Formats: sequence, structure tokens, C-alpha cells
Amino acid sequence: MARDKWTLLVMRGLDQPAKQYSLSPLLRKLIVAAGVASAIVVFLSASVVGVGLLNQSQLADTEARNSTLEAGLAQLQEQIANLEATLDRVAEDDAHFRNLAGLETISPEVMKVGVGGPGLGMSESLPFSETDSETAMQIYSAVYDLSELERRAELLSESLTEATDSVRNYRELLESTPSILPTEGWISSGFSKSRVHPIHHLPMPHLGIDISAPAGTPIVAAAKGRVTRSRWFVGYGLTIEIDHGFGFTTLYSHASELVVQAGENVARGQVIAKVGSTGTATAPNLHYEVKVDGIAQDPYRFILPNLSRN
Repeated sequence: MARDKWTLLVMRGLDQPAKQYSLSPLLRKLIVAAGVASAIVVFLSASVVGVGLLNQSQLADTEARNSTLEAGLAQLQEQIANLEATLDRVAEDDAHFRNLAGLETISPEVMKVGVGGPGLGMSESLPFSETDSETAMQIYSAVYDLSELERRAELLSESLTEATDSVRNYRELLESTPSILPTEGWISSGFSKSRVHPIHHLPMPHLGIDISAPAGTPIVAAAKGRVTRSRWFVGYGLTIEIDHGFGFTTLYSHASELVVQAGENVARGQVIAKVGSTGTATAPNLHYEVKVDGIAQDPYRFILPNLSRN
């Protein structure tokens, strides 16, 4: 088999004869190697340029994400600060409200709603804490602040509920306490555990007060409540009895007319009867009694100032 031969033609011009040069096998190998090497260099150069462009793109993308994260974190921190200021104002209102409700205010130490023990975590536990410890710390602080504010909000919610219930109960108590004179007139006989009865002329307890007034004068409920009795009683004549709750009951007797019936709910100041002289009475008057847990009390003790006449 004939050996491959490489011949190099060199032409200096169209009018000049070409010269031939035979290339030895070694020279041919050198030329081939040089070509391959050149190709590899070109390929590697292109690869390096491509990798450089890719790294720059990834770097730009990372920087953009970091900028977005920083902006979002700054906005979150601002919202946390606003929420903290709002809870501070709510805490001030809660303190005033608890004072009105007769409750102790929450101490500053309790208001901090501190927590402790395992499970709290640290900023080092965040996935990127090693590469960006500052951002990790900021995120951890924001999460911790939000957790604290959430606990404060729950505490204030429970406190306001307690104060509201206390005020509501206190208001119910005030509305159920007999505090007004049931009719316009003059107190002709006071509360006494022993007095001479005007008709029987014997020492007898007088467990209420008598209010002299013209017949037909309206009698009103001394507080809100539910009518338990509306009928004739021996000695008392036409009588209304009201259960006000909280242990309070009131009785209105000697009426000439009963306006409400048993089972009705009445409000303070609502007309329930009219003054008369039914039962054992010498003249038109209202016999008015107040009992607390079934024990007769002096009604005058419950009447607010400027709401009665002597």
C-alpha cells in the first residue's frame, strides 16, 4: 500500500509556475496537532466567555432578589412599629377602662408577655444565616417582634373582655338597685322595727316607708325588674311586688289601681300602679318596702339625693 503523501503547492502569481513541496509524516502530524490545539483553544475560550456571562446573569438576579427582600423587610419592620404603637394606645385605653370597671390594671411586667424555654429558636437556625448573618438577624427579630405583639394583642383582648363584663354587670346592678322615690309625695312614716300602729294602736314593726300623696298619683318602679305579684293582699290592699335581681325586691301597696300584671318586665320610672287607700290605711298613701335577700331594709337608704321629699 502506497503511503499517503502531502504535497504543498506554492503559487506566487498567475503567471509564475507553482512550486511543489512534499511534507514529511512528522511535519504532517505537527500541522494536525496544531489545528486540533487551535480548535480546543477556541472552544475553551468560548466556554469561558459563556460561563462568565452566565455568572453575571446569576449575580444580577441574586442582587435583584436581595433588593426586593430588603425592601420587603423594611416595610415589614415599619408595619411592626405601627402595630406596636397601636397596641400601646389600646393598652392605655384598657388601663382606663379597667379603672372604671373597678379592676386592677395590668402591670408593665405582665404586659411584656415574656416567654422562655426550648423551642424559641435563634437566627443561626435560618437556612442562609451563614452566608448573610445580618439579614438573618433582621428576619429573626421581625418574627420575634410579631410573636410578642400577637401575645400582647391576645392579653389585651382578654383584659378588655373582662373589663366589659365587669362594667356590664356593674351597670346591671345599678339599673336593678331601687334608687328613686316611687311616687311624688311626703314621707309620713319611716322605717321602724317597732312603732305604734296608727289603726291597731299597738307596737308593730313598720318594714317600709309611707308616702302620702293624692289618690290617683302615679306609682313608678324604683328600678328595672320583673313583676312577681300584682293582686290584693290582706292588710296591704292592691299590691305590686317586683324582683329586680341581685337579691333586690320591692313592694308597693294600698294602690287604687294596678297597671301591670305578674310576669311583665318593667323599667325604672315606669308607671306600675296608682296611689290609693286600699287595705289597712287611714288615707291615700303608698306603703313602699325594699328587701335584700329577703331581709327588709330602710328604703330611704337606697334613694339617691334630690330624688325625694321630706
